[in-house]
Amino acid sequence: MATRIRLQRHGKKGKPFFHLVAADSRARRDGKFIEKLGTYNPNTNPATIEMNFDRTLHWVQVGAEMSDTARAILSYKGILYKNHLVNGVKKGALTLEDVETRFAAWEAEKNSKIDAKKAGLGQSVEAIKAERLKVETAANAAKAKAIELKNTPVVEEVAVEEEVAEEAPEASSEETTEENSAE
Repeated sequence: MATRIRLQRHGKKGKPFFHLVAADSRARRDGKFIEKLGTYNPNTNPATIEMNFDRTLHWVQVGAEMSDTARAILSYKGILYKNHLVNGVKKGALTLEDVETRFAAWEAEKNSKIDAKKAGLGQSVEAIKAERLKVETAANAAKAKAIELKNTPVVEEVAVEEEVAEEAPEASSEETTEENSAE
């Protein structure tokens, strides 16, 4: 029986959620499995991966094949690296203490990269929110100014027109009196 580490799809349409399982290679995708090894949620950023490290390492060591996606997930979590180091112990190239120190250093570096990415995502989200707020404030100020201009009475223009209209009849009456006296 060929054992395979692969994903079982769960969740609703458009919101996938996966179980990482060890199953017989002949079993259906969402069918019978030997052991549930963990979960994978690609809907979060970064993706949430929870798994039983020891049991997954056991299945890799006994020769379980992996689907492409499962291989990528196991590599991301360090299971394939740990398997590589353990195989070095079997060959006599490393000791168990060397394996643990190297894996701990790798894991610390990986966690720092993940934390940096999360912090960067948080900062970019804050920057986007600040930019949107700035644009919205400017748009609101422009709308308020337009409404204020619309609602302001046009008193000054009417007063200027009335002054011009008052001056014009006086000038025309002086012209008519000058014309009458000249005749």
